[in-house]
Amino acid sequence: MPDTTARIVSLRAAGTCLVVELTEPVPRVLHWGADLGELSAADTAALGLTADAAVLNNALDTPRRFTIWPGEADGWSGTPAQQGHIAGAAAAPRPRTRATAVRQEPNGGGELTIELTDDAAGLDATVRYTLDPSGVLAVATDITRRADADPAPYDLAQVTTLLPLPRRATEILDFTGKWSRERSPQRRPIGYGTHARELRRGKPGLDSPYVVTVGVPGFGFRHGEVWALHIAWSGDQRYLVERHPEGAGTHAAVLGGGEILRAGEIRLAPGDSYQAPVCHYAWSGDGLDGLAERFHTLLRSRPHHPTSPRPVILNSWEAVYFDHDLDRLLRLAERAADVGVERFVLDDGWFRGRRSDNAGLGDWTVDPGVWPDGLTPLVDHVRSLGMEFGLWVEPEMVNLDSDLAREHPDWVLGPAQGVGPAARHQHVLDLAHPDVWDYLLSSLDALVEKYPIAYLKWDHNREVHEAVHGPGDRPTAHAQVLALYRLIDALKERHPGLEIESCASGGGRIDLGILARTDRVWASDCNDPVERQSIQRWTAQLLPPELFGSHVGPATSHTTGRISSDTFRMATALFGHAGIEQDITLCTPEEVARLTAWTALYREMRPLLHSGRIVRADLGDLGDAAAEAALLHGVVAQDGAGALYCWARVATSPEAQWGRVAFPGLAADTRYQVRIRHDIGLPSFHQTSGPAWLTAALDGWVTLPGAVLAVAGVPMPTLNPGQALLIEIRAAN
Repeated sequence: MPDTTARIVSLRAAGTCLVVELTEPVPRVLHWGADLGELSAADTAALGLTADAAVLNNALDTPRRFTIWPGEADGWSGTPAQQGHIAGAAAAPRPRTRATAVRQEPNGGGELTIELTDDAAGLDATVRYTLDPSGVLAVATDITRRADADPAPYDLAQVTTLLPLPRRATEILDFTGKWSRERSPQRRPIGYGTHARELRRGKPGLDSPYVVTVGVPGFGFRHGEVWALHIAWSGDQRYLVERHPEGAGTHAAVLGGGEILRAGEIRLAPGDSYQAPVCHYAWSGDGLDGLAERFHTLLRSRPHHPTSPRPVILNSWEAVYFDHDLDRLLRLAERAADVGVERFVLDDGWFRGRRSDNAGLGDWTVDPGVWPDGLTPLVDHVRSLGMEFGLWVEPEMVNLDSDLAREHPDWVLGPAQGVGPAARHQHVLDLAHPDVWDYLLSSLDALVEKYPIAYLKWDHNREVHEAVHGPGDRPTAHAQVLALYRLIDALKERHPGLEIESCASGGGRIDLGILARTDRVWASDCNDPVERQSIQRWTAQLLPPELFGSHVGPATSHTTGRISSDTFRMATALFGHAGIEQDITLCTPEEVARLTAWTALYREMRPLLHSGRIVRADLGDLGDAAAEAALLHGVVAQDGAGALYCWARVATSPEAQWGRVAFPGLAADTRYQVRIRHDIGLPSFHQTSGPAWLTAALDGWVTLPGAVLAVAGVPMPTLNPGQALLIEIRAAN
């Protein structure tokens, strides 16, 4: 009979829980998922009684256990929690529990800390499970080499955080992508073996898995049980879903991840430590929207989460590119203020030698040939118009055609025998080099101090390959990320009000590690609204709208060449931290009037958009191109009193009518008022007229019951492709 007297700990919050049995030598996870409720003595006894699986043929003579530190000592043949050695020895970890501590929060959530020790390797490990009131479970792992350990270093090869999945979780959803098409979903069934996604780009990358989700068959935005993982790390990383015929203890599969460590990168001498990236796990019984709500609640509860209204931005890149003419920029700033812009950002091209993208990176002083009086005339004019001033920088990068590279060639990251091929004519600076770090902090500090800069657009336009330094080509990818974190933290400590955007060729560095110290991300370099509808739809799986930039570009997209209407571009950009990315001095009076109306609409709606719940309708199977030709998404107030929806058509489809479509997030027992917001104009319709409710809502509020809006659904108009309709709904008095 199994030991049913071992202590069982349950962390509970917001309808989810983690249950761990504090067995010896290493505790094991009994359950992660739906809340099991307050466990009685009988409940814990039952969990203990059912904690062991059958002993199989041709297997261990005792039941396999899936512990918090899985390894071969448990009979686990999958990916281990720890891999490493001491000069080829001490390669079979045998940890044992040294101490445990539990903290329960009165309003839900809490923390379980488990300290392990491995005498053979001289290692101590701490695994900390923190369940946030949002229901997101953060797992942090620290490994320390004991001071009295063998002086030979322990070469740590891998640390992987793993949690179990039940048999009913059979489908995987993760993401891939490329420049201007980030976070493209891909879906597959779980097979036997390991589904692994490895990123060796020095950042999460444009093809980042982002959030790996495993769920019951057919899960969607509004339905289905799902389990998910996000790794909060801005460097190399590995996600995995693993299933073996013998299972994982009593469980069927595992979901895990961690940092990819290069060979010899982490060598722990006595007293040294390694902190693995925090892995954020979440469960939902209400599909992908339920997961998103957990992550959004977690992020919005952070002390440093932006609380001031997110200002309307104009970024100069697609307006002027490298053509930094003061008079032209002054006119652009004046037009920006006229239409309601609140923050003006000067993009690439302002610093010494930067007339194109092949020179100047690293020389972070204003180009006197282009700006003989510095940036002061532009900054002063922008501020006199009532706008904040922001500036583009790319501190981690360097052009070989720069004074910095010529004076300090040893500051360029790469092998001693010479750097590899350039990307966008640039290379990477060795941020872990103390002199490089000091130079960058000094340069950025001087800029922010001299010009009252409210916002930095911090870019990162190439992947980090051959991340080695010093005469011995020591790997430094891990140290590079930590140095970046320290740099941003130090700059913000000197300038507490400074806001920073994480941009990386668009959305190539979006993770909760970088967002622990920045204020928003750039979702994509693509402002084409057809592409942006999908990019923003899936960016919102992790981030609330106030944390990702969404800009109105010109009629002809810079990245796709597609021509779109300004009403579609504005309706799409509304659902994020909104801005403008075009030369609006070229706009017609009618276009200027619509832009002005759009910024007013954004200011009116941003309290809702940046605090409410993201909702996305299931109009068909995810991944079905015909079903995704039309999208219905929106934001519903936390109290349910108001909502704004976008009905968008991104492509044609065989269907002429969509039938009745239910509005997600509304209550069946509430009466609502509905109206069409045509402040920015109406879309082009692929129909003659109607439906009747729409015709009435064009003229004002129409009252409809929640049973119709949320359950039965309403017939939706048929739009032409590349069109969107804004629908406002409020609870009737």
